[in-house]
Amino acid sequence: MCRFFLEPRENATDESRERRTIRIRGMNSSRMESLRNFPTPDVRVSLLLALTSQAATQAQRAAESLTKEGLKYALPRRNDIENLEEFLMTVPDLETIPYRVISKKERYQIREVESYLIAETDMPGTSGFDFMGSGQAFNTLADYLFGKNKRRETMEMTTPVLTRRKESQSQKMEMTTPVLTQKPSSTESWRMAFLLPSKFNEENLPIPENSSVKIRRVPAKLVAVTAFSGYVTDNLVKQKEGELRRALQKDGLVRVKDSVQPEIAQYNPPFTPPFMRRNELSVEVKYIDSPSN
Repeated sequence: MCRFFLEPRENATDESRERRTIRIRGMNSSRMESLRNFPTPDVRVSLLLALTSQAATQAQRAAESLTKEGLKYALPRRNDIENLEEFLMTVPDLETIPYRVISKKERYQIREVESYLIAETDMPGTSGFDFMGSGQAFNTLADYLFGKNKRRETMEMTTPVLTRRKESQSQKMEMTTPVLTQKPSSTESWRMAFLLPSKFNEENLPIPENSSVKIRRVPAKLVAVTAFSGYVTDNLVKQKEGELRRALQKDGLVRVKDSVQPEIAQYNPPFTPPFMRRNELSVEVKYIDSPSN
């Protein structure tokens, strides 16, 4: 055990006699050296103040970053305003699908959409917009975007969230006679997709850890798009798809491509009021005078 006691130095001045020297018994030279190098109270206070200042700076930066991200939702942008309903719709100020408007009609637009990357996953159930199924698919994709990948890299949030019915896979059967016509199954399966930030490509994109998340490049395409507000339901999708297809029958520029499935784009976070939500339904089209027709 180490004992500490104070004693005055012999032959010391009056000023030095007021000082006391710490004498340490039972301590080896290495521990003596450690004690000599131990920071003085002034140094420790300075270190504490520096660490406090650094922590305050980091907290300020985090608060500024959180505020900046929050403003993207609190002060969203409005675009493609055609009527009162679209005037009330909002779109978060996030990266979105790149496109160019070719034609504007009363209730829809024709757009040339550039190629983009998506991360997609299958949705459970037969409905694309039930709470449990869409929530599960959303969480799977969000996990990938926010770090559940091989590089543990967090990616920026984008908009919109895309939902579409999976294309039915044709089944090969042996040739028989007579010829029978079979009605397709009424069971539908759906996929959800997130747009990936444009700074990534197939070479530098983080690999998903979850094998159910697939990366796919969507080729450039021509689409007809109609916008609507509210919460998306299967019945509302069917209604908007029917309205768009009937309107396109009178369009002299484009027509709907054969066997295409509609795609739903939802731009807003869940807390957005129904009348401010922007949703879009699109179908792929082609020019009427295209040589491929």
